[in-house]
Amino acid sequence: MESKILNHKNIYYPPGGILIWIIIFLELITFGIALIVMVFYGQKELEIFHTSRLQLNTTIGTINTLFLITSGYFMARSVSYLRKGQKEKSSLFLKLTMLGGLFFLGLKTIEYYFKIEAGLTVGHNTFFTFYWMLTLFHVIHVIVGLVILTSVLVGLRKNPSKVAIEDVEASAAFWHMCDLIWLLLFPVIYLLF
Repeated sequence: MESKILNHKNIYYPPGGILIWIIIFLELITFGIALIVMVFYGQKELEIFHTSRLQLNTTIGTINTLFLITSGYFMARSVSYLRKGQKEKSSLFLKLTMLGGLFFLGLKTIEYYFKIEAGLTVGHNTFFTFYWMLTLFHVIHVIVGLVILTSVLVGLRKNPSKVAIEDVEASAAFWHMCDLIWLLLFPVIYLLF
């Protein structure tokens, strides 16, 4: 039965199931609309957005981008190894995926600390209102993703024969959504203005 699922190419049964893809599209639409609104306000307050953006640490944003892209690669490898029945390698790459997510959160926490210390909080100006709302909403998604990946890892450790490939694919799709959202946020917030 597993080989039928793995070879199934019907668009109505995408990897991880249709429900996760509905969630992903809704999340992408939500972030997309928020970014469009941010750009709209940025055009109205160009000087404020430009000087505010210069107060961000582009190096930290770039490193965090690399952490998420790398963790996304590791997640893809984890799914690939699980499909091949190599559960130990799948677990290893799942741990590496989670490590990338934890590094992202750690670096984001440091960035947030410096912003708060400088008084650049959510009410500082319009740019930082968008910065905090969008990046914190993304951080929540990364935390949820890590919780989901932890449950998959626990399942692989406790009873690997009962871990369904669909569940791992759904968690991978959610994790890749976090990557994609960051790839939309990073250029608009850190580079555009």
